[in-house]
Amino acid sequence: MSNPVRILLVDDHALFRESLVRFLESESDFRVVGHCATIVQARQILSSAPVDVILLDYDLGEEFGTDLLQELHIRESSVRVLIVTAGMRDSVTVNALNTGVSGVIFKHSGPGQLIDAIQRVAKGETWLDEGIMRSLIADSSERKESEQGVRSLSERQHQVLRSILDGLANKEIAAKLEVSETSVKATIQELFNKAGVRTRSQLVRIAIEKYSTDWLRSER
Repeated sequence: MSNPVRILLVDDHALFRESLVRFLESESDFRVVGHCATIVQARQILSSAPVDVILLDYDLGEEFGTDLLQELHIRESSVRVLIVTAGMRDSVTVNALNTGVSGVIFKHSGPGQLIDAIQRVAKGETWLDEGIMRSLIADSSERKESEQGVRSLSERQHQVLRSILDGLANKEIAAKLEVSETSVKATIQELFNKAGVRTRSQLVRIAIEKYSTDWLRSER
């Protein structure tokens, strides 16, 4: 390939990130222009170097990788985003695709699949592992049935929202509710989906402005 695909890798796991960088740099069709662990660092790289494809981890510790999509839409960027994840809920996958992600691939996928996914996404195509596609199809009827109650909150969602309003971090919320941090992150994503937002600040604003009666009810 005369013009290698220029890649930015965003992943907060240093060993995985560095290993993947070495693999990508061994392929003549690819050129890694930068790699980092946070969205702030990703924005800095994007502002200083041309990028064709972003390999983006969904779970970046205290951040969701998909928060970067909002910045790309504002800039009307032509960069393609391929999420490389250990796993995502179907609802999160659908939301990511709706907000501009070009594909989703699992971290445990083979090297050949990753190469194919990057090349396809770089050409403007969409990539989804077969397992992800089957899961989305199987879950489609269940999502439709749940849409009627999309504005109401479960008890867990209410507890997490109140904790966010109290300024607690994910680890603090997990300790308070005696659940895993992964469970807290999943619940926060559910709240994002219900509110139609992508960040905590937007969630708080929507909760206060539109749904204060139901979502911010006092706990008894």
